[in-house]
Amino acid sequence: MMKKRALHLVIIFSLILGVLLVSYVALNGLSLWGPYEIPPIGQQIRQGLDLKGGLYVVYEAEIEPNDPDKDGKISGAIRVIRNRLDKEGQHEATIARQGDNRIQVEIPGIKNPRELAEILAKPAVLEFEGPEGDIIITGKDIKSANPAYGEGHTPVVDFELHSEGAKKFADATTKYQGQIIRILLDKNPISEPVVKSAIVGGRGIIDGMQDIEEAKRLANLIESGALPVNLEQAEIRTIGATLGVNALNKAIQAGIIGVVAVLMFMLVFYRLPGLVADFALIVYILIMMIVMVSAKVTLTLPGIAGIVLSVGMAVDANVIIFERIKEEIRSGKTLNSSLDSGFSKAFRAILDSNITTLIAAFVLLYFGTGPIQGFAKTLIIGIIASMITAISFTRFTLKLLMGLNIKNKWLYGA
Repeated sequence: MMKKRALHLVIIFSLILGVLLVSYVALNGLSLWGPYEIPPIGQQIRQGLDLKGGLYVVYEAEIEPNDPDKDGKISGAIRVIRNRLDKEGQHEATIARQGDNRIQVEIPGIKNPRELAEILAKPAVLEFEGPEGDIIITGKDIKSANPAYGEGHTPVVDFELHSEGAKKFADATTKYQGQIIRILLDKNPISEPVVKSAIVGGRGIIDGMQDIEEAKRLANLIESGALPVNLEQAEIRTIGATLGVNALNKAIQAGIIGVVAVLMFMLVFYRLPGLVADFALIVYILIMMIVMVSAKVTLTLPGIAGIVLSVGMAVDANVIIFERIKEEIRSGKTLNSSLDSGFSKAFRAILDSNITTLIAAFVLLYFGTGPIQGFAKTLIIGIIASMITAISFTRFTLKLLMGLNIKNKWLYGA
């Protein structure tokens, strides 16, 4: 019996120590050996346009209303824009279809909005034209394109061709040695190199760039491919970060006040189970933050609302469980029996309410766009995390405490 109590004490202290350690690392980060470090979790969470500021653009596709492939072309344009943004390092951007023929793009934290907006909608049709006006290869024949420095440290685009394109290019450069092959982007010449020798290895360069940034942009356009439909800017505006920062700070303050109030409420009304619920709530918040960072969820103001709502649901689940346990204790059952019976009776109600909320959240995630999806994502993560902590973790911890032979029913709120 003493050994069992000692084991329970060791497990409890290990849990407390583990949660404290993870909380410290989450708040302050951790410097490891060499260049490796874990930054504070607040720095790792991606912030949306409404919190960080940035660019909001709406593009209108120039497409016939009765075009049978309209949906395919819009989807293709969204994929190209996504690729171009990823190449520019804008992984936090959100892209969504708006209405019948519009595409909405939100890019947080960018420095040069006008320039980036122009890159996104650029058709980017690349062609290599022979001296006889024949098109030798197009951007579709290019396997990869990367910015580099050529002879004399001049910026160039180093490209590699697919096998079929390599053969066509080898035949053309053999035929046109000593002549000019023009490189056109959207029918505008960007380079007019003279063929010095046949290029048979499937690799080549495009020169004539003013600087390495221009080479990067061209390589990005080539790799991401041509847009399947022309896009015109229907709306563009820059959103400042000041509003978002103020809103985020107020949301954090409100969240801290709310969490402290909930912790005090649970402790006063449910005593020992309330203390366990407070501990589980801290674990829940850690799980939420870690999953959001791991899943690269972009946090928005509606997303914060989703977190707050899921916190309320997590606490509500504990309240239902503890009330059931109190009823069982008052009916004369033992503490262990009351615990098992209370969790068993409360489980169905908690499961039903969480499943219905999950269904609604998934509907919002599927049909919603932008901030609505942010709300849905955080709500889904929060509900799953609350189920884990409210049912499994809370029950496990209460079992450990009962194993310490704490039998005073007043401590359990009865």
